[in-house]
Amino acid sequence: MGMIRELFALPIVRRITVLLILVLILFSIRDMLNMLLLLFLVTYVMDRLQGYLNSKISKVIRIHPNVISILLYLLIVAGMIVGISRYVPQIVNQIVELTNNIINFLNSHKDNNEIAARLTDALDEIKYENYVEQALEYIKKLGELLEVVLIVILLSLFFLLQKKQVALFTRKFKASKIGWLVDELEYFGKKFTSSFGKVIEVQLMIALFNTAMTMIGLWILGFPYLFALGVMVLILSLIPVAGVIISFIPITLIGYQAGGWTLVIWTVVMILIIHAMETYLLNPRLMAHKTKLPMFYTFVVLVFSQHFFGIWGLIIGIPIFMFLLDILEVNASEHTPSPAPAQTEEASREE
Repeated sequence: MGMIRELFALPIVRRITVLLILVLILFSIRDMLNMLLLLFLVTYVMDRLQGYLNSKISKVIRIHPNVISILLYLLIVAGMIVGISRYVPQIVNQIVELTNNIINFLNSHKDNNEIAARLTDALDEIKYENYVEQALEYIKKLGELLEVVLIVILLSLFFLLQKKQVALFTRKFKASKIGWLVDELEYFGKKFTSSFGKVIEVQLMIALFNTAMTMIGLWILGFPYLFALGVMVLILSLIPVAGVIISFIPITLIGYQAGGWTLVIWTVVMILIIHAMETYLLNPRLMAHKTKLPMFYTFVVLVFSQHFFGIWGLIIGIPIFMFLLDILEVNASEHTPSPAPAQTEEASREE
């Protein structure tokens, strides 16, 4: 018994034990993971946005942060009401029509068009119809998910309005008999926020930039199905690397249908310009203190995360991987730190 106590007194053993317990708890409530993940994302993004707006507005006029939070959530609710009543039916109809149009186009040109035949075979190998069906199922369940979204908005709002009180009340558990557990949970919470939250924030900002610029470009080029393409680009832009490749296929197919190879070439040029702007202008600002994984690791993580989490896994796979790297204290930055002077001297002596 004494050996067990001494073993669990070790920080590393205790930390691993708490992590395994958290994994088991999350697995037992896996039906609620969508709501918990959405709650974290909404709370984190709104907290960051509220802090940013408060820092800007306070330079002009003093205003309580809670007022900004309430106004932000009122805008979100108003936007949801307008979007659901006016735009969601159009988006659903366009997505269904766009999907059927692409499938019919590929099937009709499979026999007399070598490119269409190869593209159809490639899409069949990755079972694109399964992804389309999953996406359509999510869209059809928007009404069922509305209750979850409202609960998330309310919980997120209450947390932001009473953030200080929640923090003070939570600290009281440190003086209790489970104080050690609270310390470990605080450690994992900080790691999760600093890694998972930051990466999600960067992915979201890049996705909004790509979507806005792509929609402007497609509108100028005269593309149809702008609502459906906008939703598709926004969702796929949240998937690192692979999202760009996946979204490129339907856009070029629609371009070929609408204006032939001329429109396809202009579309390719437009997409290359947008991603050049993202790479050389946006990424250096957003990824200055972030980690950029090698493409091999990115695809491997996406494959496994999609297998275990479905469509959600394509979005949260990389942030979760970054969280695990942060826990393991793996230095995955692009620039390898220079060795310490002592290590350099030892190496030179060995030589």
